[in-house]
Order: sequence, then C-alpha cells, then structure tokens
Amino acid sequence: MSIPTHFERQDAPGAGSFDPDKLEVAPGRKREGIEGWVPELANETELREALEKAFDYRGDVTLTQKDGTKIEGYIFDRVNGTTLSSSFVRILPKSGGGRLKIAYSDIAALAFTGRDPAAGKSWEAWVKKYWEKKETGGEAASLHPDLAE
Repeated sequence: MSIPTHFERQDAPGAGSFDPDKLEVAPGRKREGIEGWVPELANETELREALEKAFDYRGDVTLTQKDGTKIEGYIFDRVNGTTLSSSFVRILPKSGGGRLKIAYSDIAALAFTGRDPAAGKSWEAWVKKYWEKKETGGEAASLHPDLAE
C-alpha cells in the first residue's frame, strides 16, 4: 500500500522537475487604507471586526471607553473570548505609562487616528527610489532605510 504525500513529483516539463505554477502558494494579504477611518460599532460583529483591523493596523488608534475616557495608542495584542467581557485588547498609550488591558465590552468607539507609517511603502518602491537616486549621482543613494518622510 502506498501512502500519498504532498511531496510526490508533478508531471512537468524538464525530466522530474517541479512546476512552480502548480505548487501551492498562499495569496498575500491586501492592506486596506483605513487611516482616518471611524467605524460604526453598531453590534458585536462590527466591534470584533473593527478591533481585529485595529490589531493589524501599524499606526495608533483612539479608543473611547463607555465612561468617556479616551486612550490613544498602539494595539499590540488582543484576546477573542466567547463574550465581549472576556475579550480584550492590550494597548501601549501614546502618552506613555504602562500597557493597558481594555475589555471589548468597555469600548464605545474606535478611530484610526494615527498615521500608518508603512502605507504605500514596499520593497519595489524602495528599490525604484534607490535607483533613481543612484542614476542622478545623488550621495543619498544608500542601502540604509529612510529615517523620515
């Protein structure tokens, strides 16, 4: 009895080579332009989806708690529990201080207020910019990352 595996040879031109077009490839994740977005949090599903996007966001967000307290900072962790009370985000406040843990059930509003520092940047864009600087003889053409933009 032979046990099939994922590593069996594929029929492809080239005497036993693998055809890269037939290999399994996971699609990349498309980044959304959500900077400045203030989502409606009308129900539990919308709240959970918005907080999941806030976790993936690379900029700061502003959370407004039900008691009116506003916290601006970077969400670096979250736990999705079975209820809103057992689900929470962990945030690094922009104003400093320690990490805060806020239950989903305490969140009244969310806004993507901080600049997304990686928006519009890609390896391809960096290489293009590098070669443009290099071709003009600019001394600024280096392999070091840009510090400010």
